[in-house]
Amino acid sequence: MTLSTADTHRLDDFWQHCLKHQFFNIGYPENADFDYSALERFLRFSINNCGDWSEHSNYVLNSFDFEKEVMAYFADLFEIPREDSWGYVTNGGTEGNMFGCYLARELFPDGTLYYSKDTHYSVAKIVKLLRIKCRAVNALPTGEIDYDDLLAKIAADGERHPIIFANIGTTMRGAVDDIAVIQQRLQDAGIARRDYYLHADAALSGMILPFVDAPQPFTFADGIDSICVSGHKMIGSPIPCGIVVAKRRNVARISVEVDYISASDKTISGSRNGHTPMIMWAALRSHSSAQWRRRVERSLAAAQYAVNRLQAGGVKAWRNPNSITVVFPCPSADIARKYGLATSGDTAHLITTPHHRDNRAIDALIDEVIADARPEVWRATLQRSWQGSAQRLPRTASWNQAAGLGRF
Repeated sequence: MTLSTADTHRLDDFWQHCLKHQFFNIGYPENADFDYSALERFLRFSINNCGDWSEHSNYVLNSFDFEKEVMAYFADLFEIPREDSWGYVTNGGTEGNMFGCYLARELFPDGTLYYSKDTHYSVAKIVKLLRIKCRAVNALPTGEIDYDDLLAKIAADGERHPIIFANIGTTMRGAVDDIAVIQQRLQDAGIARRDYYLHADAALSGMILPFVDAPQPFTFADGIDSICVSGHKMIGSPIPCGIVVAKRRNVARISVEVDYISASDKTISGSRNGHTPMIMWAALRSHSSAQWRRRVERSLAAAQYAVNRLQAGGVKAWRNPNSITVVFPCPSADIARKYGLATSGDTAHLITTPHHRDNRAIDALIDEVIADARPEVWRATLQRSWQGSAQRLPRTASWNQAAGLGRF
């Protein structure tokens, strides 16, 4: 490849941009703590995982062997016998959600999909693409689905085959919809387990809950029918990716035989990135369960640290159980832009993914959020800090300027 001098300079500029911002993602669930240099040599190949990884294919340049091990790992993690499960490496959470909803629609063609108003925006696209009847359900202040409203709407619709889209960690508040409560309420309403479908969107929390001491229910053993997880979030990947796992008997409904690759296809996209299964495989092979647990513990501790600091500064911050998403009121647009915060309405959040090995970036953001929301509190904090370090030096104009008090 030969590029012009101008194009080379442009790439160099973008390289510097990436170096500057690679660990600065505080508002979005992206983990930059990874090293896949062992896989770089494979970028010279066009690796295409077209078709079903569990079958032989005429297209030989694939990474099916690696994908098979990845899916075995997640079948075990989400408590479904390997022989009863099927799934694949996707290009991200939206594809995983679409796959689950697609299976549900094939099982219950006239069913209505119910999802909370805190659900990821991908669902609005999915119901249009799949032409599924749908109903948005109210969310509780925590971000959980409103169980009373869910059952009221199912009853009002006279729906006998509801498709439930459960959030295992909502986008803005990190809330987990209670699978056990949903199932009990459906049972109380006279809807048998065989008559509804339950998909779990665990894009972020799918690699958190398996490694905490008391997780909320979210696995196949708890009653779900399919689940998706993002690979670029808690795991970390240079390429957006993810996985979806479902019950094999439901997947069989959508299988299509493709003669020219001598295999069947059960996926949404057909031709798929063959590099991302290798990335997922390398991540899972290079971290033990104990190491994943330590990563999760560190991230949860950082989230609680952020809550404590914000609350101490007079900012109403909080987080849901087992969540690394810290919710607080929107700061100024300048702060949100500077730190790349995700905002929705009057709510903002920060997310303590594993690449925040120390709290420097989090502290820098929190300092500005407190100063923006409660300048008088921040001024008092600076005064106490300066008094301690300056050993009670006289409060001159230059002292105030050095302490940053002139702004207030």
